[in-house]
Amino acid sequence: MIAAVRHPVFVGAVAAIVAACAGLLLAAGAGTSPAVAVDALVEGMTGTPYAIGSSLNTAAVLALIAAGFTVAYRAGLVNVGGEGQLCVGGVTGAAAGLALPQGVPGWIGVPVVLIAGFAGGAAWASIAGLLKAKRGTSEVITTLLLNFVGAGVLALAVHEEALLRQPVTSAETLPQSAPLPPGARLPLIGSIESPATLIVVLAVAAALIVALVLRHTPTGLRLTAVGHSPAASARLGLGVARLEVGGLAVAGGLAGAAGACLVATAPYVLAEHFSSGYGFTGLVVGLLARGSLTAVLAIALLFGLLTNGGINLQLAAGVPAASVQVVQSLLVLLIAASMIWTRKGAR
Repeated sequence: MIAAVRHPVFVGAVAAIVAACAGLLLAAGAGTSPAVAVDALVEGMTGTPYAIGSSLNTAAVLALIAAGFTVAYRAGLVNVGGEGQLCVGGVTGAAAGLALPQGVPGWIGVPVVLIAGFAGGAAWASIAGLLKAKRGTSEVITTLLLNFVGAGVLALAVHEEALLRQPVTSAETLPQSAPLPPGARLPLIGSIESPATLIVVLAVAAALIVALVLRHTPTGLRLTAVGHSPAASARLGLGVARLEVGGLAVAGGLAGAAGACLVATAPYVLAEHFSSGYGFTGLVVGLLARGSLTAVLAIALLFGLLTNGGINLQLAAGVPAASVQVVQSLLVLLIAASMIWTRKGAR
C-alpha cells in the first residue's frame, strides 16, 4: 500500500489535483465561478477536435525536447539550452524548406526540413559539448548563455531580407519568413477539424527509440557509466569526451527538430517568437521525468493539455493569464517536492 502511494504516477496525480484546486480558488478570486472555470478548462483541453489536436501538438514539441534532455542527463549533463537549440533548429529548418522548389513532394520536403532542424540544433549544442570536453566548462552555463545567442540568431534571420525575411512590400509587412512550400509542411494525421500533425508520431517514435537505446544497447550503458563517474569511465577506456559531446548533440538535435516541426506547422512561417518558451518548458518536463521516457510522454501530455486549456480559460472565462501560470508553476513545485517522498520509498 505504501509503495503504491509513493509511486510517481500516484504522486503526480495528487499534485495535479492539488494544483487544479488552487486554480479553482484563483478563478473564484477573479470573479469566475468554479463550474464556469472547469467547463472552460476542459473545453480548451479536450472539448473539440481542434483542442485535442492542438494539445497533442504542444505535448509532442515538449516531448521531443525532454527526450533529448534525458539523453544528455543520462551522461551526467544538464542541457538547459533547449530554447536556443529550438530557435536555431527553426532557422535551419526554415532555410532548408524555403530553398526547396514549390512543387517538391512531401516525402522529400518534410525529411529535408526535419534533418536540417536536427542538424542545426545538434551543431548548436555541440558548441557547449566541445567546451565541456576540451576546457571543462560547465555545460549548464554555456547552454544557458547560448539560449540568448540562439534567440539573437532567430531575430536577425527574420529581420534581414538578405537572410529569411519575406520581401517587404509595405509598412505592414511582418518580420517573418515567407510560407514554406506545401511539400515541406507536416501532414495532418487526423480529421481536417484537428490540427494534429506528424509531429505527434515523431515524438512518440523518438521517445521509444531513446528508451531502447538507453536501456538495451552498449551506447546506453556507456552513457550511464559516464554519468555515474567520468573518471572511472575514462580509466575503463571509454571515450568520455566523445560520449559527452554526442549526448549533448543528440539533445540539441531533438530540440532543433522540434523547432523545425513548429515552422512546418500552420501558419508555416518562421517568426521571431515562434518558440513560445517551449524550450524552457521542455526542460521542466525532462527534469520532472527523471530519466523515464514513459514519464516524459505523460508529463508532456499533461503540460500540453494545461497550456491549451489555459488559453481557453483566459478567453472563455476571463481568468487572468497570471492565474494559469501560477497553476503550472505550482504543479512543477509539487512534483519536484514529491521527488523526496518517492526517493524515500525507493531507499
